[in-house]
Amino acid sequence: MNKAPANQAVPILMYHAVGHRPAPAAHGLSVTPDAFAEQMRLLAERGFTPLTTAELGRAWRRAGPLPPRPVLITFDDGYEGVHRHALPVLAGHGFASTLFVSTGWLRGPHETGGALDRMLDWDQVRELAAAGTEIGGHTHTHPQLDQLDDRLLRYETLRCREIIAEELGAAPVSFAYPYGYSSRRVRRMVRSVGFAQSLAVGNALARRRQGPYALERVTVRRSTRIEEFERLVEGHAVARSFARDRALTKGYAVVRRARRAVRLLRT
Repeated sequence: MNKAPANQAVPILMYHAVGHRPAPAAHGLSVTPDAFAEQMRLLAERGFTPLTTAELGRAWRRAGPLPPRPVLITFDDGYEGVHRHALPVLAGHGFASTLFVSTGWLRGPHETGGALDRMLDWDQVRELAAAGTEIGGHTHTHPQLDQLDDRLLRYETLRCREIIAEELGAAPVSFAYPYGYSSRRVRRMVRSVGFAQSLAVGNALARRRQGPYALERVTVRRSTRIEEFERLVEGHAVARSFARDRALTKGYAVVRRARRAVRLLRT
């Protein structure tokens, strides 16, 4: 079996809800079950090898080779449709994936409210983990981390990790930033509470040189047709597909930094 070089760019796919009729707030970043099945079928037909985030992190820390045509399939937040619709498709192909959960949004003893749609409960999370899905952290209440003070920032990242460890019996090693927002301060905190790697958004292919705490992903939306999906995973015209998103992200980063600076001046 041919191995891929350690410096190869890797598409990390970012999904959210998978469902026929998601709640309006989750609709744009959802995919239909049929679209998800079609996308996974394309990955199988093209010979891609799905990895967990932890597996990619380990390979890149050691500068070791990757399997043929590596790809990551990731889900944010913890929507119930990941168990209902995505898990059977992933299991049918033998695909690995990573689910990043906001622990306060999941149904059960740690629930705080605020979720955008019906969420997983902890039994479903355990079933996903038993099927080979890596469970990662996505904070406790899904805030914009770069706007929090250090006390709340530590609470959101550490509490999330503690709850996952309590519920699953093992602490998570991978993290994803809510909304993709981070900063050097946020990345340092995520590392300090014990996570080994983190995913942003960026809408670009992931590369080892990005560093373990700023790996970029590409967004899969309800509007992503199979032709565009094929271009994304093949690494064709990714920058062009997300040019508007990337421009908006850069502009909003300036706004967020200004907001935090004003908040600090007022304290």
